[in-house]
Amino acid sequence: MHLNTINKLIDIPGYKTTAVISMTDDEIHLRLEPHKRRAIICGDCGKVHKKGYHDSDEVRVEDLSLGKRRLYLHVTKRKNLCCETGRKPTERINWLGKWKRVTRRFAVQINRLTTITTNQEAGWFLGMNDEVIYRLDKAILEEYVEQRLEPTPASVNISVDEVAWKKHHRYLTNVVDVDEKVVTWNEKGRKSEVLNKYYESLSEEDCENIESVSLDGAKTYISSSKKYAVNALIVLDRFHATKKINDAIDQVRKNELRKARKREDEELILLTNCKQRFVLLKNKSKRTARQSATLDYLCDINKPIYKGMILKEKFLEIYDLESEDEAIPHIYEWMDDALESGLKPFEEIAWSLVEKIEYILNWFISQRSSAISEGFNNKIKRLKRMAYGYKDIEYFKLKIHQHCGYLNPRRFPLN
Repeated sequence: MHLNTINKLIDIPGYKTTAVISMTDDEIHLRLEPHKRRAIICGDCGKVHKKGYHDSDEVRVEDLSLGKRRLYLHVTKRKNLCCETGRKPTERINWLGKWKRVTRRFAVQINRLTTITTNQEAGWFLGMNDEVIYRLDKAILEEYVEQRLEPTPASVNISVDEVAWKKHHRYLTNVVDVDEKVVTWNEKGRKSEVLNKYYESLSEEDCENIESVSLDGAKTYISSSKKYAVNALIVLDRFHATKKINDAIDQVRKNELRKARKREDEELILLTNCKQRFVLLKNKSKRTARQSATLDYLCDINKPIYKGMILKEKFLEIYDLESEDEAIPHIYEWMDDALESGLKPFEEIAWSLVEKIEYILNWFISQRSSAISEGFNNKIKRLKRMAYGYKDIEYFKLKIHQHCGYLNPRRFPLN
């Protein structure tokens, strides 16, 4: 193949192919040299030097494949005498970047591949070690962070939630832009100091412009939001409130199942085992006739579950009311019923509502939901399962932005 044709195929400005070193069924090796008039970008100061040429080295880097053959470029890198440091560094080549052993465009291709599969599978596909894939992918994502996430993008309506990234209660706090439906910020931990960092990364004006903060009722997130997002409505949204109620009725089921096993009550065991829990958790309007009949019979033979279901349905009626004025007496009445029920899971919710009633009522004003955060949590858990966990928390944070945020090449094309 003619060298000019090769130059057009690989399309590297400022460099020309001077020789085809070797060509096999699997690999192509080319020698590249800079054009004689191409200025040297100093590796120390980053400035262009037209004088001071000293020596040169040759490095081998991998580029995008040509057909089924892997392409290796043997690049001449010049050295110059830096007038500022007095050293003789190797020149800086932009299309190589800081990866040294691969071209930047090849690193970007690896990053795109890891968006749809794991590092291990990407390494198998490209014939590379998955540790190398990890380093290249992380470097590209860090570069994109500087372009897209610094400074932190401002949002008007946000949702805050945590997700476990490791066993033994190791959590990561995620902030989601509800309008854009993207993760905009994340950090290790779930204390108020962690969320403080998010607000401090915004300007004072951006904090004042936040209109709503949807969360799961965690005191740490509430205290931080009240301190910084002074104009925002803090909303304990319907999704999380329903989730807490469902957790309570499920705990009642577990308690009754435990008692039934001690009594060896086979009928109650059959009706309260884990396979039947969805009958209790399912929305009333979505139950089948068979499920409704099963639930009715269960409530007839077990008083605690009957009480729990009444409390659950009554609580969910709050969100069917039309105004805050109608909701206030309904909530207080529900709290009285829960405290008198003798069911500990519902009693705990009732006591927790004493300080959080206003956040439930804010839902009637904002009607914003943090359900989008839970959706992202499911994606994050799937991401973690595919990779069999992440040892590097910083890399895990970057992967969340890649799959759920502004670094996702499907939604936000990157160069």
